[in-house]
Amino acid sequence: MISFSIEEIHTLSKLDSRYFGFLDVSDVKNAEVKTLIKKSITSLQDEIAICRSDGIAKLRDLKPVAVQNDVQRNENVKENILYINTHKHDMNKQETAKGHEEGIEIDINTFCKLGHLHLLLNEYPEALSAYQKYLHFCGKYWHNQYFLYGLGIVYFKLCCYKWSIKSFQELIYLNPNFPCANEVHYRLGLMLKVYGKYSAALKHFQLALIDSAPSTFSKFQVKFQIAHVYEVQNKHKAAKVSYEFLLGEKNLTLDLKAKILRQLGWMHHCVECLGEKKERETCALSFLQKSIEANPKCGQSLYLLGRCFAGMNKVHDAFLAYRNSVEKSEGNADTWCSIGVLYQQQNQPTDALQAYICAVQLDKSHRAAWTNLGILYESCGQLRDAYACYLNATKRILSKNARTEEENNEGVCVKDDAPLLMKGLDQRIKFLESQLANAPLPSITSKRRQLCSIEEAWNLPISLEMNSRQHQQSVQMQQKQMGKSNPVQGPPPPYPFNQANQGPIPVKRAKDDGAYPVQSVHTSSQHQINIVQYLQQNPSTVNNQKPHFFQQLGNQNRQIQMAERQKKSTLIDTSLTNNNKNTLSVPESIETMNASNHSFISMSPNIVNEENECKDLMNVDCKSNSTVLGICNQELSAILSEKELSGTLAEDLLKTLKEEDNMKKGANEKSDDIFEEFTNDFRKNSNNQLEEENLYNDIETLPTFKIKMDSKQLVSAVKMLPIDEPPSNYTVLQLNEPPPSPPDCPPQRLTRDQLLPPTPSVHLENKKNAFSPQLQEFCLKHPIAVVRGLAGALKLDLGLFSTKTLVEANPDHSVEVRTQVHQSPDENWDISQAKKVWACISHRSHTTIAKYAQYQASSFQESLKDERDKGSVGSQVMSDSDSKDSVSNSNINIKRKRSKSSSKMLRFGTNVDLSDERKWKPQLSELQKLPAFARVISAANMLSHVGHVILGMNTVQLYMKVPGSRTPGHQENNNFCSININIGPGDCEWFAVPDAYWGGIHNLCEKNNISYLHGSWWPVLEDLYKENIPVYRFIQKPGDLVWVNAGCVHWVQSVGWCNNIAWNVGPLTARQYALAIERYEWNKLQSFKSIVPMVHLSWNLARNIKVSDTKLFELIKMCLMQTLKNVLHTQAYVASKGVEIRFHGRGKNEASHYCGQCEVEVFNVLFIREQEKRHVVHCLACALKLSPTLQGIVCLEEYRLSELQGIYDSFTLYRSQGFGQTP
Repeated sequence: MISFSIEEIHTLSKLDSRYFGFLDVSDVKNAEVKTLIKKSITSLQDEIAICRSDGIAKLRDLKPVAVQNDVQRNENVKENILYINTHKHDMNKQETAKGHEEGIEIDINTFCKLGHLHLLLNEYPEALSAYQKYLHFCGKYWHNQYFLYGLGIVYFKLCCYKWSIKSFQELIYLNPNFPCANEVHYRLGLMLKVYGKYSAALKHFQLALIDSAPSTFSKFQVKFQIAHVYEVQNKHKAAKVSYEFLLGEKNLTLDLKAKILRQLGWMHHCVECLGEKKERETCALSFLQKSIEANPKCGQSLYLLGRCFAGMNKVHDAFLAYRNSVEKSEGNADTWCSIGVLYQQQNQPTDALQAYICAVQLDKSHRAAWTNLGILYESCGQLRDAYACYLNATKRILSKNARTEEENNEGVCVKDDAPLLMKGLDQRIKFLESQLANAPLPSITSKRRQLCSIEEAWNLPISLEMNSRQHQQSVQMQQKQMGKSNPVQGPPPPYPFNQANQGPIPVKRAKDDGAYPVQSVHTSSQHQINIVQYLQQNPSTVNNQKPHFFQQLGNQNRQIQMAERQKKSTLIDTSLTNNNKNTLSVPESIETMNASNHSFISMSPNIVNEENECKDLMNVDCKSNSTVLGICNQELSAILSEKELSGTLAEDLLKTLKEEDNMKKGANEKSDDIFEEFTNDFRKNSNNQLEEENLYNDIETLPTFKIKMDSKQLVSAVKMLPIDEPPSNYTVLQLNEPPPSPPDCPPQRLTRDQLLPPTPSVHLENKKNAFSPQLQEFCLKHPIAVVRGLAGALKLDLGLFSTKTLVEANPDHSVEVRTQVHQSPDENWDISQAKKVWACISHRSHTTIAKYAQYQASSFQESLKDERDKGSVGSQVMSDSDSKDSVSNSNINIKRKRSKSSSKMLRFGTNVDLSDERKWKPQLSELQKLPAFARVISAANMLSHVGHVILGMNTVQLYMKVPGSRTPGHQENNNFCSININIGPGDCEWFAVPDAYWGGIHNLCEKNNISYLHGSWWPVLEDLYKENIPVYRFIQKPGDLVWVNAGCVHWVQSVGWCNNIAWNVGPLTARQYALAIERYEWNKLQSFKSIVPMVHLSWNLARNIKVSDTKLFELIKMCLMQTLKNVLHTQAYVASKGVEIRFHGRGKNEASHYCGQCEVEVFNVLFIREQEKRHVVHCLACALKLSPTLQGIVCLEEYRLSELQGIYDSFTLYRSQGFGQTP
């Protein structure tokens, strides 16, 4: 057994995932630490093996015996375990001390420690294997924050961004003050930017920027990423200002300076708003040339310089720049495509053909090259070749879309010009099909072709002019093509028959340029693989005459394994990710060369997917398929490599993020200083930290907090908490609960009828029915309900909310406008009308009530005119039916509606604020006729106790609609109930899903790369039915009230011209409060602002009402206890820093406070710092990022501690029955 000195054990005990990036094991100075880590890994693996063998032997010996002294066996196993990890990061001893695997007992902390050590050695597959073991056996993984950080880093390095984001989000949610929080925020920003979630990415970059803790990246890198987010958001002026400001900074690295100049140069070339064309061209050339001077080895800058020259018709200069780019970047398909464009413009079709062939050989999915090649053939009259190229370009688009749909778990969908390109290609293909169908068969006497066919061109040698780096590029070309679905020597595109109707026929397979054909990477025999593995293990068996054969087989086997590992994935340059604007690097099509503003596709990830890539390295046993952060066996095997390829896998994965190379470069430049600073911080407080961690992580040693405690007992318990570190894990949920996550859908399989349930509805005949308790009970019992005839029963004057009355009252009142595409209610098509999608196009602007009224009226007049012209009477479609009829009627008219409205745009007037009683007194007074449970203001409405206005929630909002106006899918803010009344005169169609299925819809949004919280989405009904998700569907007529119960997912489309009014209500029920609190916490985890301040609301509820519902009381009391505990702990920590807390108080109707950085609710203890001449409120975590000692920050208190204690103690369960049900 390997032995360790006390000093070595002490050193190893401090090593965990926090040192990743700071401890450079490749540095000679750290050679001893590296050796110690390897020694420790060997020891731990030996102990695990011994423990397993002993356990198996004991199980074999004890097999005839039913049960035999488990306690003694446990003690024997303990003696064989090396406890290097002296301080445990985990939960209670009984649940986590052992991991059980087929009767074998191993300390699960061993796996976590192994993961940390492998991570520090940059052995990511091995680290993931160990972390997965730990996760499988660990009951409450979320208590081990170093594990969460290490797991997130491993997933990040292996490009499993979905899982990395999940790990990092949970870590920040559990402890915003985590020592490496800045590293987490920076990586979250990079990944969210890759996914196109720019607002969320910007928030994380800003949090990383303000953090003063040591980091592996520079502040300049963060500022560059922030500027680039502005650029991809099309905020070009803000991006330009940020880039130029960054250029003025001193100590910029040459690499980063080159990137900034490159971005500025390309922006000036593409963006018209940056000045006149000549001035922009001059600036673009200047910036790009400076970029090349800063980094002469960057082929990308040379390529963009060539694009600029080409746009200015400087052909010779463009060609030189392209040639230099090829020399630097070694085989860039984009560059070859642009070279082909130049040749084609210069009327050199043969050279253009060779350049395009180079491009598609380097990247067979290069749509622009295939399209341009088709245009070239068509211009030369070779229609069959052109047809083949267009088909191939179309096939690439469709195959990419198919992969995007299949690979939803790990895929990253990139917005590009595919829909528009697809539409144009379809038109050309149809035209060529008609031409070829009538064309005569080729004969010997036919006119000689100007260009050789694709098959011939594919096999022709490249000219000397283009072959300068072909030898160096061959290996890279093979590696790139092995990642595609086609083999290296895959066939050129198919050719169609001439006059037959049988469609295209395949041509014969082209050969590789090499001396022998390369076998398809997907058809290699297992026998060859076994031979290679045997020869590798027994090299002495290879005679002197067969070394070449052995090397050839070895290289082929390596290519096979690398192809499987790299399947369906592409290299990523996160510093140039541009998923929205398409601003970089794929060459232009000939059709768009003369356009003033070229459209391009960026150097961004197309699809990142690890499915079926390679096998498990360590045969990890991950039996649980429902682990929160874990992945199942199939997904795990897709991430880890074969054992003999582990080193190369780690190296290859490192290359997938070029930005990480820059991060590492920056870290190496200052690694000594940072590592010393980071280590000193730990050593300085090592003893205190060990004691604190043991206290923090071992639940049994923490003081117990229960809602039965009074305020004095709570104060005493808080005094036992450590104040060396800031409070963390602040939540208003139950104690020791896991981080919130979307729920699984109910497992029960539904029939077709159950997937289309009838909508609960009730018809009111008189006022007595409207005010009956049964109506409220009916509404609360169903996910959604329609109350028909409400306006008539209560004699509501809906005319007060008509467009005419609104214009007369306040014509200049603001209206938010959403510009949308008019479509059928149950359909949502992409731009090209090629397929159904979830993304709902909606552009925001503003106008006034008077102007929108004019649009609404003119739209109606135009419709009447169109119907008169067509002699149609179809204006009443779907206006007189309930939920069942609406389904059948809409299905009848799907194709007709789509053909009519596929390209028509409409304007939807939304979010008209009616909160001002001075402006809208008649309208608001009329709503007082409603029953108490549906009123805007009511004692039984939680939202009436907030104490201040929340626009659209505890105030009325109005919606002005024309046919087709859409409110995309959503749940109400913080899952509160909603009231919606149709003013008329037209109808609205509703779709709704019970709240139990919102997790399934969330997953479908992720599958379609749309943010569930931030995005605009319109569900595809077929997708919901496939996932066993039921959908209510019904028509809301004028005067009907729709009750949306807590958590119900819904989306709405207007059928006719109408206005709607809506607001939220919060019934005093345990279910409503529980759903609101759960969403409040999930929003916090997702870095999404909750506009309902649930903590502030809970204290007001405790102050204002008496609760007789036991469950509701316990939930509110838990929130009060957790909040008061956090306030006491925060005040004690602030006092320990020597910072005075000043009493500030609260003004009447003063709004609740949110952190100016992370947007979480800040209750009672406010941290104020002046920023840009404004006093900004911060939470404790963000205040500590700005100033670790809180110096320069003012701390204010809103409530006296005695007041909060009084409210807490006086809030008790009210024993009277039925109070909670009183409206």
